[in-house]
Amino acid sequence: MYGITGILHNYPLIAALAAWVVAQFAKTLLDLVTNKKFNRELLTASGGMPSSHSATVCALTLAIGRCSGLNSAAFAIAVIMAAIVMYDAMGVRYSSGEQAKVLNKIILLLKRTDCPDDNQKQRLENTLKSLAKPSEQLDAEEEDDEELKQIKEKLGHTPLQVLAGALLGIVVALLIPTSI
Repeated sequence: MYGITGILHNYPLIAALAAWVVAQFAKTLLDLVTNKKFNRELLTASGGMPSSHSATVCALTLAIGRCSGLNSAAFAIAVIMAAIVMYDAMGVRYSSGEQAKVLNKIILLLKRTDCPDDNQKQRLENTLKSLAKPSEQLDAEEEDDEELKQIKEKLGHTPLQVLAGALLGIVVALLIPTSI
């Protein structure tokens, strides 16, 4: 099958997308139960429980294995890519989130610092604003009154969040028939 019809009957693609959707809704519902308020941004956000990245790549990997066989090159590629994505979610992206927490605390402490004179306070405020700009923009020396934004902290996942996402992806892929 070619075109749109082929895409609609592509079991690995449908399984992966379904796992992502289920993981994002699960993440949003868990947050709703925990914090007692609906956070719409979580429907597309990265980070948190369960890992939608892990759910997506595990559903895709299992679906490819079911379609192409466990001894196929496509399955081997999917396994390696899934391992890389999950390792990255726990390692690099999680560490980046932890660093963002520290940077946000530093920025907050600097904002609260008492400055004896207005000139010193203005220099501190300009320094804080420049921390939020990309390094390319620092040379431009643009003066704007944009409020300093916090760095996003929920970037990666704990091992438990990755495991939960992986199991969710496997279950979703198993629930969807291969002959859709």
